[in-house]
Amino acid sequence: MQAIPDIPTPLVEVRVQARRDSGVADVVLVGQPPSPATGQLILGPGADELGVDEQWLVRYRVTAKAGSVQVVPLATGRLDHGWLVGTGQGSAAHWRAAGAALARAGLERANSGVVQVHLPLGTTARQAASLALGCVVGSHRYRVTSAAGRRIAGSAGGRRIAGSAGSDLPSMTTVALIAPPGDGAGPVAEAVARAQVLGRATGLARDLANTPSGDKDPAWLAGTAARLANRVPGLRATVRDERWLAEHGFGGVLAVGGGSARPPRLLELAWDPPGASPVAEHLVLVGKGITFDTGGISIKPAENMHLMRTDMSGGAAVIATLLAVGQLTLPLQVTGLVPCAENHVSGAAYRPGDVVRQVNGTTTEVTNTDAEGRLVLADALAHAVRTLAPSTLVDVATLTGAMKVSLGLRTGGLFATDRELAERIQAAGEAAGELWWQMPLIDDHAEALRSDIADLRQCPPGPGGVTAAMFLREFTGGLPWAHLDIAGPARAEKDYDEVNAGGTGFATRTLIELACSLTG
Repeated sequence: MQAIPDIPTPLVEVRVQARRDSGVADVVLVGQPPSPATGQLILGPGADELGVDEQWLVRYRVTAKAGSVQVVPLATGRLDHGWLVGTGQGSAAHWRAAGAALARAGLERANSGVVQVHLPLGTTARQAASLALGCVVGSHRYRVTSAAGRRIAGSAGGRRIAGSAGSDLPSMTTVALIAPPGDGAGPVAEAVARAQVLGRATGLARDLANTPSGDKDPAWLAGTAARLANRVPGLRATVRDERWLAEHGFGGVLAVGGGSARPPRLLELAWDPPGASPVAEHLVLVGKGITFDTGGISIKPAENMHLMRTDMSGGAAVIATLLAVGQLTLPLQVTGLVPCAENHVSGAAYRPGDVVRQVNGTTTEVTNTDAEGRLVLADALAHAVRTLAPSTLVDVATLTGAMKVSLGLRTGGLFATDRELAERIQAAGEAAGELWWQMPLIDDHAEALRSDIADLRQCPPGPGGVTAAMFLREFTGGLPWAHLDIAGPARAEKDYDEVNAGGTGFATRTLIELACSLTG
């Protein structure tokens, strides 16, 4: 019987300390170039004691390329070598790439559990935080292996799973940042601690996305999120089953999930701290939770269908965001809704030509069963408008292949009805290291949404990403709303910068930064 790793999987810890521990064998110097012309590094005070000077830099042809990791000889005591990590021109992106490169090297080369990192003079709290974030997310590994490991047990669709959790457990478990003297270790430590919350949230979203769908049915996804939420004081989790969904008119979720033997769920995570004003902001986040997507009767090609285990990446981002909001104890009311369903093929599957009644009574003509995401999101958005009184509404989903064509695999699509909200999300993305490009909501296509036999047509003609967003807009009640299409950046084919192959956790950090920006 298959065993999956415990979630969240282990990630490195990052701490800040004032001086190097002489008993630790693995030492790293981090450097920035004084100018693009020289390419040599500015190093911190730890360089002198390790026998590193300007001649040494020239001799070993040390460069400052962002994310470069060089193993070099050191002239001190029992330390015969160390690593040098380049941070390019010192941008936040370059520092994150450096941290990820350091983590990957540490998992392969470290001699002990602790790697000590000498920060260069003048390192800012933001740069240290970017390095720490890169270390945490760069250390992420999700593997289902036969290796001996911890015993785990859980449930998937009512059956028990237990066995050895494969875990390529890192030899490096801690990164100790040695802050330069007089550079304010307190602010650096505070920024690093916050960065770790964001990094661990990204790791959790990746874990959820990467979990094989044989184990990750709607009940498992909602139940795992609820279990993790119960560890965060003040965060409340509610899981609703298919009977509740039927009683409350979730026709879209029930239609999409009807073809699977594993019924749908609705997950609600609620953060409502005592300090939050009852008339202040209430941010509601909605994430697509399709635990596997065959396309239904409009079935997908076999090639790359295995990647559809990550089709709940939007839901994973919402789950991870709510846990982080609770860990940061933000003075803000935030609710997360994740409609969870498996879009499968069977005699019970919904069909092109069916008419679905959504939560708010709107009827939708189904024209493509592989456009299931908008049906489940429409129900959740309408439910939020009807019952939660949100002041801001944001949904996130791997929604359309059209967005991958438009923006590629590293940029998310942003649609918004409110300019201030759009600008706030783009600023949050910049702070988080996630790129968003605003797309238009073109009213010329509004008439194409109308159906001959229902209120709305699920897939009207026109630009696919735009018309999908316009369909969702019909269920937002005129509230300030943004739709984040992450079909491209939610998964990666290979490692790059701080991103590892597989589910990327994209949008998680943006949503956390968005919530932080709304606290005042």
